[in-house]
Formats: sequence, C-alpha cells, structure tokens
Amino acid sequence: MKKFKEIFQKPVFVKLFFANVTSQMGSIIGLTAFMFYLLDRFSEQPAYATLTEMMYSLPTLAVFFIVGVIADRMDRQKVAYHCDTISAVLTVCLLGAIYLGWMPLIFAVLFLRSGVQKFFFPAESAILQGVLSKDDYATSAGLNQMVMSLFMLVGNGIAILVYWSAGIYGAVLVDLVSFIISAILIKRCVIPEEVRLPNGHHTLKDLNFKFVIKDFSLGMKYILSSKLLLSLIGGFFVFGIVNGGFSVMPIFILKYKLAPETYEEYSILLGIVFGAGVLIGSVIASVLTQKFKFHQLIVAGLVFTGIFIIAASFASTTWLFLSVIFFAALGLPFVNIAIGGWMPSIIDPKMMGRVQGWISPLMMLSQTITLGLIAVSFPSMIKVEMLYWVVGGCILFVGVFYSIILPRFIKNEEVEIVQAIEKTV
Repeated sequence: MKKFKEIFQKPVFVKLFFANVTSQMGSIIGLTAFMFYLLDRFSEQPAYATLTEMMYSLPTLAVFFIVGVIADRMDRQKVAYHCDTISAVLTVCLLGAIYLGWMPLIFAVLFLRSGVQKFFFPAESAILQGVLSKDDYATSAGLNQMVMSLFMLVGNGIAILVYWSAGIYGAVLVDLVSFIISAILIKRCVIPEEVRLPNGHHTLKDLNFKFVIKDFSLGMKYILSSKLLLSLIGGFFVFGIVNGGFSVMPIFILKYKLAPETYEEYSILLGIVFGAGVLIGSVIASVLTQKFKFHQLIVAGLVFTGIFIIAASFASTTWLFLSVIFFAALGLPFVNIAIGGWMPSIIDPKMMGRVQGWISPLMMLSQTITLGLIAVSFPSMIKVEMLYWVVGGCILFVGVFYSIILPRFIKNEEVEIVQAIEKTV
C-alpha cells in the first residue's frame, strides 16, 4: 500500500493512469456491446463477431513498422493526445456507419480507429518509463493489472446494461466520451522534454521510408542483441493466440453449448467471475513481486492458468465452467505484472517505442491468424472445446519453455554486467 501511495503522488503518472483508464473503459464497453449487437442481429453468423475482434488486431499489421519509430522520434505526449482525438472523430464516423447499416463501412471504420489506437500504448508506456523510477515499474504494472481486472469485473455487465438500455448508439457514445476525457488528461500533463523527445526533435518530413525502415531495423537488432529480451518478446506471439481465442471462446461456449437461451445474462456473471479472479490474483501477485523473482512468477502463472483453461473445456454445467474460469483468471496477473515490471528495467528508454513496436505486431499477427481460423472453422469443422485445448496448450508450452531458458539467460546477463563493470574499473 505504501508503494501505491507513493506512486500516486506523481502528478504525471496520475493523469496518464486515469487517461488510460477512461480510454480502456470506453473501448471495452463499445467493443463488447457491438459484439452482442452482431450476435443479436446475425445470430446464425458468428463469424461477424469474430471479424469484429479481427478489426481490433488486424490494423497492427498495417502500421507495425512505424508505430515504434513514431513513439521514439516524435513528441510522445502529442502522439498519445492525437491518438485520442483522432479516435474520437472516427467514433463519430462509426455512429454514422452503424446508422447506415452497411457492414463493410462499419468494419472499415473499426479498422481505421483501431489502427490509430495502436500508436497510443508505445507512446504512453515510453512516457511512464521516463517519469517513474525502476522501483515503481512493478507497482505501476500491478495497478494497471488491477484496473484491467476491474474492467473485466464490471465491463461486460456495464456494456450489456448500456446496450440493453441505450442500444448500440449509447455504447458507442461512451467510447466517444472516453476518448475525449483521455485526450484532455494527456494534454494537461507536464512532461520533461527529455522524456517526450529522448532522441531529439524530428518532424514528419524527417520520417521518410528509408529512415523508418532503418529505425525499425535498429529496434530488431536491439532485441536480437539480448537473449533475455528476445525470449520474453518471443512469448508474445503465443500470447496473441491466447488473446485471439479467449476474446470469443467464452461467449461461444455459453451461446452454443452451456446456456444458448441465457448466454447474455451468464456473460455478465462470466465477466464478474473472471474479473474477480484477476483482481484477487493482481493483489496476490503485487505482494509476491517483492518476494519472488519475475521469471518465477511468470512460469507459475502460465502453468497454473494453462491447466485450468484446458479443464474449462470439460465443464458440463455453467456454474462449473464459471468456477474453473475463476481459477484460470487467478494466474494471469502473475504473468502480466511480472512482465510489465521487468521489461522497462531491461530496455533503454531511447529504444522503448521501437521495442514495443515489435511486440504488438507479433501478438496481433498470431491473434489475427487465430481469429481468422476460428471464423472459417467454427462451428463447421471444430468444436468449441478444441479452442480451449489449443489455448491452454499454448500457455503450458510457453510456461515450460520459459522455465528452461529464462534462468539461463538471467545468469548470463548477470555475468555480462559484472564483466562490463570490471572493464570500466
């Protein structure tokens, strides 16, 4: 609690924290409500719900090569601010597209808005790295995880209530308001120039194709130079598969197996149960980061979660499924908080954006492929239980992989640091 109190005494962190909260809350409500809107309107075509999720992940593949470069070369505060303002404008366009009812236009606007939002996180995370100390990284990651768990706890319920009471237009309006509030908070931040512009002043004219490719390649070389960093980032490809599957399969197993007539009501309980698991896990993981090493928490969280996700596929009743999902959610914060606290401490602040620029496309590539495969194969070729086997198996694989290689790379890195110190002395 003392750590949380100390970090909230930093004005820039407070504004960025709540900017992130408002932006995420609106996006969760809008995206969730839109999925239920499609499931209601096109009940016999679950592929539309999957395509909605793809419109969130697919744009990363269109902008991945420039996202990190923009975050490192341009004013990071302005990048985050304009992400919110442009997203707000596109949300107004989304309202018009929904009113027209033309699905290609709706998906096109969702694609564009998602593409713009991809620039937000690398810029924001790079700013946080600059305004926080290394001792604050794990605390910040723990806070963000707790907020995400609260979204999971009440987000689906709020989304459905907004959808039921105000319809899809009301839910999208929540998106609009959230982006506006987030933009205002970011605009009011007072951030040192060395944090906003760690690599000096640049303009959009400077970022020609040759410059962008060179800078993007530099990020790749930086990652390859550290086996520890490379191994952590490599795991994000599998995390993308997990995100892709888990974004739709809980709703699918409720609608098409456990509760076909009442899946909307149970989805509220699912959000509460999953969010409660993540929230409790976040509190436990935040305490354990002070007692255990990051790689130990990552491995424990992955193995624990993987086992329970596979077990969820064998649930014969809705209540048993919800119980198993609670335990699966309990282990996720161990992974997220450990990685969130570890990564900023091993990345050069001048390279943070370009490293983040590689993480997102890896995750979104595998997430998009996963959603695409689900869209064409479910339910005609594969059963919903198989989705849980694949996702749980991927998590277990990464857990075993990390348990073998991370301790070795950490030891090698410690030796390299000692040798570098000895040379300087």
